[in-house]
Amino acid sequence: QVQLVESGGGFVQAGGSLRLSCAASGRTFSSYAMGWFRQSPGKEREFVAAISWSGGSTYYADSVKGRFTISRDNAKNTVNLQMNSLKPEDTAVYYCAADLFGRRPTVVDVYDYWGQGTQVTVSS
Repeated sequence: QVQLVESGGGFVQAGGSLRLSCAASGRTFSSYAMGWFRQSPGKEREFVAAISWSGGSTYYADSVKGRFTISRDNAKNTVNLQMNSLKPEDTAVYYCAADLFGRRPTVVDVYDYWGQGTQVTVSS
């Protein structure tokens, strides 16, 4: 069982930066691949970034590649999403998620545990 709590969301102007954090409970955090997803009103939840259990592999949506960086600290049970050069279209609720197997990191349905989400709003 893993419980996830996101933090770090907020309001920022276009071109600005935010750093999201996800704190996980449970002793088996290092066994899980971790992902960040986002959802805007009226849209389906979409993949943003993912990282393997060891941190050795990372994956990004094309829309955020080069602007966002995912990282994890297994000693602290945290996964972070550094978001730079933010755009109004990045506005969404951002969710942290955990996947035990990590075989399809970009697919929403394979993730086993989800946080409650944190709002990110980017003004133009």
